[in-house]
Amino acid sequence: MVEVKVTMEVGNDGVAIITISNPPVNALAIPILAGLKEKYTEAMRRDDVKAIVVIGKGGKFSGGFDINVFQSVHKTGDISGLPDESVDLFVNTIEDAKKPSVAAIEGLALGGGLELAMCCHARIAAPKTQLSLPELSLGIIPGFGGTTAVLSKPIIAEEGRKLGLIDAVVPSEELLKVARKWALDILERRKPWIRSLHRTDKLGSLSEACDVLKMARQQAKQTAPIMPQRQACLDVIEEGIVHGGYSGVLKEAKVSKQLVLSDVSKGLVHVFFAQRTTSKIPAVTNVGLKPRPIKKVAVIGGGLMGSGIATALILSDIYVVLKEINSEYLLKGIKSIEGSQLVHRRGTIFVCS
Repeated sequence: MVEVKVTMEVGNDGVAIITISNPPVNALAIPILAGLKEKYTEAMRRDDVKAIVVIGKGGKFSGGFDINVFQSVHKTGDISGLPDESVDLFVNTIEDAKKPSVAAIEGLALGGGLELAMCCHARIAAPKTQLSLPELSLGIIPGFGGTTAVLSKPIIAEEGRKLGLIDAVVPSEELLKVARKWALDILERRKPWIRSLHRTDKLGSLSEACDVLKMARQQAKQTAPIMPQRQACLDVIEEGIVHGGYSGVLKEAKVSKQLVLSDVSKGLVHVFFAQRTTSKIPAVTNVGLKPRPIKKVAVIGGGLMGSGIATALILSDIYVVLKEINSEYLLKGIKSIEGSQLVHRRGTIFVCS
């Protein structure tokens, strides 16, 4: 069994390399979070440590918090098993430390993994590294200080560099070397020592920020009216803007735990694990089976959903039989399908029975 651990090695240059090891994606399991706290405490205490670089073993920074914990919480309703590290570890221990930290990111930095990188004082990434805060797609919000958006769309390192999330993109073979030098440059003030939580230079005036939040709330109501995590995310962002980043992190920690127990989170986490399970079915997915080509599909019901499905199938050159027991609904369904300029009746049978 692969050991889940965090190690630290101090080089002759005084830079401590803290390495996360939890294959396959270096998930931030509870022991990893505890290990990070232990190694950072040691690094702050040691006189031979000048600066720190955080990296993931095996070419992956971190896939984020171990969401297997969520399944346990959903079964028991007990949130005490959720870590409370956003303030204690990510802010007080790492971001507010007297020694600078640089995240050396490769492969992926997702969820809590990206939040770990964000609390460092600089981020150096290898090309094509995947960056994302996917928590909203699981019915929650980022819980380690990363609540900054209402979308979970992934980006790559190059786009992150343009957005200011990544400080430099360098070849993989130079990643650790550049990160070490960058950490020492921060220490010597040749590079800026930035604590992201306290930055306000991108916010504009309070009234401007409030206008943006108002528009975002209206958009969230229109596009995701039954997704409470989106409005909750905006609540936390507003708290941080109005009362300061530290206050925002405190609210984020409380709200993120509450959302884990929501029905939306329970459903989305179930879907996440169901998708993973169905992709690995013994004697099915591992024996080289190939799906047969679909030539004809019957769609039962010509309502909004049925006609939409039929339209998508027709546009994929699949023969469709649309069955509807109500002639009025059938005619509406036909009109909806024919409303697409790309769809015609050829290859489709409409049945009322």
